[in-house]
Amino acid sequence: MLARIFSCAVVGLEGVIVEVEVDYTNGLPGMTIVGLPDAAVQESRERVQTAVKNAGLHFPRHRIVVNLAPATVRKEGPSYDLPIALGVIVLAGFLPHDKIENTIVLGELSLDGVVRHTRGVLPMAATARANGFKRMFVPEVDAPEAALIPDLEIIPVKTLAHLFDHLSGRHLIEPYLPSTDSLEPLFTPTDFSEVKGQEHVKRALEVAAAGGHNVLMVGSPGAGKTLLARAIPGILPEMSIEESLDVTRIYSVADQLPAGTPLIQHRPFRAPHHTISHAGLVGGGNIPKPGEISLAHRGVLFLDEFPEFGTRVLEVMRQPMEDKVVTISRAKGSLTFSANFQLIAAMNPCPCGYYGDSLKPCTCAPALVTKYQKRISGPLLDRIDIHIEVPRVDYEKLSGNKLSESSEVIRQRVQSAREHQRIRFSKNGSSDIVCNADMRIGEIRQFCQLQDEGQGLMRAAMSQLNLSARAYHRILKLARTIADLAGSEDVQSTHLAEALQYRPKLMMG
Repeated sequence: MLARIFSCAVVGLEGVIVEVEVDYTNGLPGMTIVGLPDAAVQESRERVQTAVKNAGLHFPRHRIVVNLAPATVRKEGPSYDLPIALGVIVLAGFLPHDKIENTIVLGELSLDGVVRHTRGVLPMAATARANGFKRMFVPEVDAPEAALIPDLEIIPVKTLAHLFDHLSGRHLIEPYLPSTDSLEPLFTPTDFSEVKGQEHVKRALEVAAAGGHNVLMVGSPGAGKTLLARAIPGILPEMSIEESLDVTRIYSVADQLPAGTPLIQHRPFRAPHHTISHAGLVGGGNIPKPGEISLAHRGVLFLDEFPEFGTRVLEVMRQPMEDKVVTISRAKGSLTFSANFQLIAAMNPCPCGYYGDSLKPCTCAPALVTKYQKRISGPLLDRIDIHIEVPRVDYEKLSGNKLSESSEVIRQRVQSAREHQRIRFSKNGSSDIVCNADMRIGEIRQFCQLQDEGQGLMRAAMSQLNLSARAYHRILKLARTIADLAGSEDVQSTHLAEALQYRPKLMMG
């Protein structure tokens, strides 16, 4: 008698239904697992055998073969322990087969039968519903995450013995009901009112938040670049439920969902150290996992000490910054991870940090300054919309008690500008575009038209600043955002003039 249990694997960010077939065969007692399992799946033989025994059930004294189909999909991780154990119990005749029809089962078993956490539960639950399954047995700790997918009955399983009692009708487990509580953010931003001075930098960051634009801040050490970057999440608009689920899926697959946080409701803020490898930044590994740029999806990726990052590490970001996705290709196939992030970078103007400083002289040779700044390639700088200098703050502003605008006030303006953009794009049928930075050439031509005065200004800027075609389009997107903040339907020459101020100077400082 063949026992058939359904489980799920995760490939990239998507789930794949896996059929766990368990049957007897002739031979000495033991268990063989086939179907492209990795080492963690192979080790489930010992975990399943001991867990079944410790659940008070007899493990059959037969040669047992477990097939994980389809055999073309690599099975990794210990999440197949529970479905294999359930298949063995059904095969031994302890449970009728019809008790687990139309059901997905997943979970890692400890030796005493406790069901442990499994990564990637959210995409698995979404796949289960998409394939018509009505019920899902998941580890108790993962039930809140699985319950984010509607129209799916989630049964939280504490131990293998509890699951056996539930299926045999002795003690039923109540389905998990999702909670609607608001969750704590993963990162607590600085409030803009705490940042003294730097009014023009705050304005630039407000424009960046309103349109989703990339920013590079250049300034001497201690001027407040990191503090300003850490304040940005506080002015970003709230995430929609679709964006929250999108981000949560990535964190679930990367196994970085904090305990007690089934849904990420606040925009991510990622700040990797400059020693990160390119696989750590864009994703990869033998079994590709999302990198920092995917973990920053719909949020902020903050790169402090920008030139200190490896040249190769920075250059691999160029394609994801344009395409908003990163594709990791291997001999076995390619996977695509979402990477629609907002880059905020900060750097000193030279190795000593004081080139162009108003008080402290720079000790670097001019050739060294140029070499340091050249560490960031022109094509990468071209993809950054806003270049802003962060000067040192004078004593009067630092010592004063006057608080500037709070993050909440700025955020309301940002939210209003984003709402203008959402309505504009949805009317145009471009619902996949959520902010001005995402606009393609067609949308730029339609929504960023310049009047005669603006045309003249742009023509002069193109010749004087030697702008590339990409820079031309990015300036238009930026001017559109500034117009949205001002509540203007048309892009005026004043909006264009402000956008041009944010272009990089030929020599920083």
